[in-house]
Amino acid sequence: MEPRTTHAPDLEEIQQPPLFLLGARAMDTAKRRGVLQDLRSVEMVDSMDDDFPRFNGARGLLGASIRTLLFDTWVQDFLNDHPHGTVIELGTGLNSRFERLDNGTVHWFDLDLADARELRHALRHGTHRRRTLAASVTDPSWIEAVRQSPGPYFLVAEAVPIHLDEAEARQVFRMLAQQLPGAQLALETASATMLDGQDGHDVLSRVAARMRWRCDDPAEPERWHPDIALTRTCTFARLPAAVSRRIPQRQRGMLRAMATVMRRQIQGYRFNLYQLGPKGWPAL
Repeated sequence: MEPRTTHAPDLEEIQQPPLFLLGARAMDTAKRRGVLQDLRSVEMVDSMDDDFPRFNGARGLLGASIRTLLFDTWVQDFLNDHPHGTVIELGTGLNSRFERLDNGTVHWFDLDLADARELRHALRHGTHRRRTLAASVTDPSWIEAVRQSPGPYFLVAEAVPIHLDEAEARQVFRMLAQQLPGAQLALETASATMLDGQDGHDVLSRVAARMRWRCDDPAEPERWHPDIALTRTCTFARLPAAVSRRIPQRQRGMLRAMATVMRRQIQGYRFNLYQLGPKGWPAL
């Protein structure tokens, strides 16, 4: 039997959260009644030399899986309407969203910094419809490659903009509104309450990277550019029906309890969908 090949992650501080998210998906998949079914994440964890068990028992594991499920659902909705469109994952990290959602016709871009790109390249299965771009989300150089791909466009940025400062987040929103008009953008926002309490969070306290963009109102980006519109926003307490149905009853009960006990924190962490286009631009 050949020895198992392992890959030792060597990621910068800002890229440490993807390790937690990868572990969360793998551990959720291993559950009898998990939120996700992500066998690719299990394979990736098995091939890496990292202390994933340090996250065992963390309450944030459930939240991470639900967030991933929600973004998967929004991407799937887009693909149902535009099966030949283009999805751009901003800050892909070690996500296996393409493997979960590939419909055989979608065009896909993974955008990330060079070291995460190299590690993911060693772990992933490739296809001619999937391209990897090594760049920061704040660097406009990657957009031209995306513009050569068939539209419409859906950009998903799980656990990325909240680690930027406000000036950088504003820059990204404006850049995307100007360069990819008509696209949709999915991301989460965190309030000042969430940022102030992250050092006491059961997961965030275990990684060096910190949330930096304080956003108390997810409609705030609408004031940054006239072609930005918030079309959907929700919290863990009020999830879309398609997502809620996928969550086991016991976990739904936990979310209801948290919505009462931790009301400010739950309300302060939101999942949002933005339309980028001139006012009156029809939703894709």
